[in-house]
Amino acid sequence: MSDAISENKSTDTNEAMTSSLLSACVELTKPGITKLVTITALVGLLIGGLHYQLTGLSNWIIMIIGCVIGTALSSGGANALNMWYESDLDALMDRTKTRPIPSTRLSPMFVLWFGLLLTIVGSGVLWWTLGLMPALIAVFTTISYVVMYTPLKTKTITNTLVGAVPGALPTMIGTTAVAPGIGFEPLTDPIGLMLFALMFVWQLPHFFAIAWMCRVDYDKGGFRMLPSVDESGNHTAAAMIFSSLLLIPISLLPLEYIPELSGWATGAAGVLLGLMLVWLSIRFARLRTDRSARVVFFGSIIHLPLYMAVFVIEAFVRGVL
Repeated sequence: MSDAISENKSTDTNEAMTSSLLSACVELTKPGITKLVTITALVGLLIGGLHYQLTGLSNWIIMIIGCVIGTALSSGGANALNMWYESDLDALMDRTKTRPIPSTRLSPMFVLWFGLLLTIVGSGVLWWTLGLMPALIAVFTTISYVVMYTPLKTKTITNTLVGAVPGALPTMIGTTAVAPGIGFEPLTDPIGLMLFALMFVWQLPHFFAIAWMCRVDYDKGGFRMLPSVDESGNHTAAAMIFSSLLLIPISLLPLEYIPELSGWATGAAGVLLGLMLVWLSIRFARLRTDRSARVVFFGSIIHLPLYMAVFVIEAFVRGVL
């Protein structure tokens, strides 16, 4: 009987350790960010496929599955590498000190190899299912995120602008898979450029809000964010308002470049959601509180998925039905 009890305890312990390891690995990928990045890549594929009249159900299925799996793995790998690079700084901040490396749940070497493996496999899946250019974009996204953006976070407040580039590039994973042309020509596809611009600008009020809410924590970690040199919040508020305003004309670009897939629904969503974000940013400018910044943050979370949902639905209705 005692041997059976001991064996059960050992099994429970092993299961708990396995569960803890899996949980830590999932945490490394920053699931929220990975989900957003994957959705934006998929939107690029869907809109581009409809515009260029991609045919064949099997082609659609293979490309959608490849886009989702490849982008998710590549994004997860980039996030893991980011945690590996910043683990010493993460240990200094309250909101990140419980991450896998600072909390000693995972070793730095494990996280490094885990991140590299996900990046390589994800890029390989994209190459196999979508082509070379989408895979190269995924690789460059990881490099620009980990090697260019991450080191700048402790050096200059312009890091947010640099970081918006790898945040926006995944939209082109989908568009370059279906855009015509050889070599680097698919990179100039207007759909890809429109979605890149949308993602680039959308990130600014989103991350300025985060930077304001977490300014004390960022200072502990030595990060140079805009609120670090803007105690009054004047410049932060102005940047939020300007970038929110800029989102409106950008969200109307599809009506000019792909009118067969976009119309009043996409236009109305872009204007109304953009005005909502502008109003929330103006409200922050008046109050300068963490709560008003949090409202801008949640407003941005509402803006992008809702706009993209309307855009894709209208494009599907116009392009298929």
